[in-house]
Amino acid sequence: MAIHTRKNTEKIPEPTLRRLPWYLSNAKLMREKGEKYVSSTQISKQINIDASQIAKDLSYVDIAGRTRVGYDIDLLIQVLEDFLGFTNMHKAYLFGVGSLGGALLRDSGLSHFGLQIVGAFDVNPDLVGTKINGIPIYHSDDFEKRMKLDGVNIGVLTVPIAIAQEISDKMIAGGIKAIWNFTPFRIRVPENIVVQNTSLYAHLAVMFNRLNETIKK
Repeated sequence: MAIHTRKNTEKIPEPTLRRLPWYLSNAKLMREKGEKYVSSTQISKQINIDASQIAKDLSYVDIAGRTRVGYDIDLLIQVLEDFLGFTNMHKAYLFGVGSLGGALLRDSGLSHFGLQIVGAFDVNPDLVGTKINGIPIYHSDDFEKRMKLDGVNIGVLTVPIAIAQEISDKMIAGGIKAIWNFTPFRIRVPENIVVQNTSLYAHLAVMFNRLNETIKK
């Protein structure tokens, strides 16, 4: 089995990108149990995704499985981690050290997936100048000065909705190229800026709606 550089320039569908970390986690669990190989059928049984869809998704990373054996687990994990960018450390700033922002700063697990928050910004005088999980909290006015020192491309947005667009504009003007938006506000950005919206409240709404449908049955 060999790793090949993907020659086709077809854009990877977002649903596929969302599923690949599931396959990675499943492969890691199976490796912990002593397994050496894993097939798309085995993964399918664990995460309830059709085996043919899993095989199609994995075709984007150009890793070949062995007939009736499956994928070498060590190689699959290595390829997926490289492909997803988890092996490269990406520096990020966090904006808005409220309850959610503080929780993200305390989440050391992010670094295992390639995201290192190297600084946070807020205007609360009780927070500015302190650290959470070893991460310094600066005043928002110091953002541009810090950008020149840290070489950060990613901004994590956890500010109140009322200032989400204003802070996003400042982030972009200061050089941020990608925004992980945790607010329920859909920020407007130039086409060259990457945005990933992760609204906890939106997911809650879907869960509550599905729960109500189940209860009614």
